Amino acid sequence: MTSISDTNAAADATQAETPRISLQAVVLDTDDPRGLAEFYASLLGWEIEPAEDDWVTIVGGASGQLDFQLALNHKPPTWPDNAIPQQLHLDLNVDDLNEAAAYAESIGARRAENGDHSPNFIVFLDPSGHPFCLCS
Repeated sequence: MTSISDTNAAADATQAETPRISLQAVVLDTDDPRGLAEFYASLLGWEIEPAEDDWVTIVGGASGQLDFQLALNHKPPTWPDNAIPQQLHLDLNVDDLNEAAAYAESIGARRAENGDHSPNFIVFLDPSGHPFCLCS
């Protein structure tokens, strides 16, 4: 006969410890890796690392990194219409929403026409058509 304590001990022994897993980067597909990397480097104040034709990385110190991967025939998401889903979007915190919005537009972002907007965030599209939000 097996006791409850024996059953719990066996269950604990078979559960593996969760390994340490951390996020390395977010990768965006684009037909222009260099151009999109330059846009986000300007937007975030990050640096572009030495690049290849089909892969560009930008870094922001302890903030992490974004990678831009060549995707031939890239089709931008049609969000909020789901014909081509957005697949992911970035939420970027800002101190002054109006100032950050003006800057984003000055370097090539465009406001999403049908995006949700509120006093605390604005939805934009980057030069490759990926949605991102500036949030205060």
